[in-house]
Amino acid sequence: MAALGVMGALAFRLGRGKALASVAEGIKMHSRPQQYGWYSVVWMGLPALGVAVAAALLSVLGIIAPSRELVVITSLAVAAFGLGWGLRAIGPAVRARNALDTVIRMLLLGAALISIITTLAIVLSIIFEAMRFFREVSVWEFVTGTVWSPGDTFLESVGRGEDAGGAGSFFGSVPLFAGTFMVTGIAMATALPIGLLSAIFMSEYATPTQRGIAKPLLEILAGIPTVVYGFFAAITVSPLVVDIAAFFGLDASYSNILSPGIVMGIMIIPFISSLSDDVINSIPQSLREGAYALGTTHSETIKQVILPAALPGVISAFLLGVSRALGETMIVVMAAGMRPNLTWNPLEDMTTVTVNIVASLTGDQAFDSLMTLSAFALGLVLFTVTLLLNLLSTYLIRRFKQNYD
Repeated sequence: MAALGVMGALAFRLGRGKALASVAEGIKMHSRPQQYGWYSVVWMGLPALGVAVAAALLSVLGIIAPSRELVVITSLAVAAFGLGWGLRAIGPAVRARNALDTVIRMLLLGAALISIITTLAIVLSIIFEAMRFFREVSVWEFVTGTVWSPGDTFLESVGRGEDAGGAGSFFGSVPLFAGTFMVTGIAMATALPIGLLSAIFMSEYATPTQRGIAKPLLEILAGIPTVVYGFFAAITVSPLVVDIAAFFGLDASYSNILSPGIVMGIMIIPFISSLSDDVINSIPQSLREGAYALGTTHSETIKQVILPAALPGVISAFLLGVSRALGETMIVVMAAGMRPNLTWNPLEDMTTVTVNIVASLTGDQAFDSLMTLSAFALGLVLFTVTLLLNLLSTYLIRRFKQNYD
């Protein structure tokens, strides 16, 4: 790497020097001398980078594993050849500026393609493993089944199927998604009003001093590790929920789903508050002044002008919070347990999809067992649900933007 850096500096100086020499001789060059210097660097660096990438791909694919010394020597040799070729090509007819623009455009395109290819690889890996699961379990049973009990799959995977109790294995995902949507709904019912009202206060009512104190303190919540939230939910919030429920004559489990939902909502407050605050502050002042000129009060302006205009951003903040809640695991594990329970009562214990994915992928069962493969099936359905929510949010945002642009 150091050698390539030295060669790059040398290439820049030689390319720039040759261009300056041509200009001194009265030759009209197409581009600036610095651009010819970078032109030489590109001819030197890209072939060497190509050799390193090709060697890495060959090693990853298992075709051949070239030694490090061979890769370094080959890269330096190719870089030297590219440097010589680039210096030889420098002349009045070479459009160095256009070539550099093309290289930069291709690098930016490559960066964008990395994200796209990574997303496709994630999706395809989930789909392929999920298909192995659905060869053994009916899709209809998985999507509509109300009992999640992998049961004897572990004993069968280790060759001890005769020790199973005969209870059978059931892979109905409805209890898991019910717990996921239950905790997400509780979290958003907690986070949305508090976060939105906090954003309205900081953008419309708070003085600069109050805003300077409140906003950093509120955003500290975003930096607290989720395991700390889990401790808070299990040790503080759950007993409090049980005591309040007992006061009203209700029976609540210490592993209820309400506690992690509330704590998860507290965790999401900064996301909704910060995004909503930025959206409200970006609304043109002329809208407020026009409303005041018509005789509306401050609160009426917020309700009838500011919030409708900020609605697309608030929807984006809400969907970001939903995505954050759907993927949360630690708080639910520590405060709600891992029992797949299909119920409408938030005072009972439930579990979520992500918790079960972690439980399925961590353990002694074989990778090709149904219990392990069920994690990919759950991930595929969760991905589909999240995608549908994102499409819905995109539609709503575009619809409301048409009204208030």
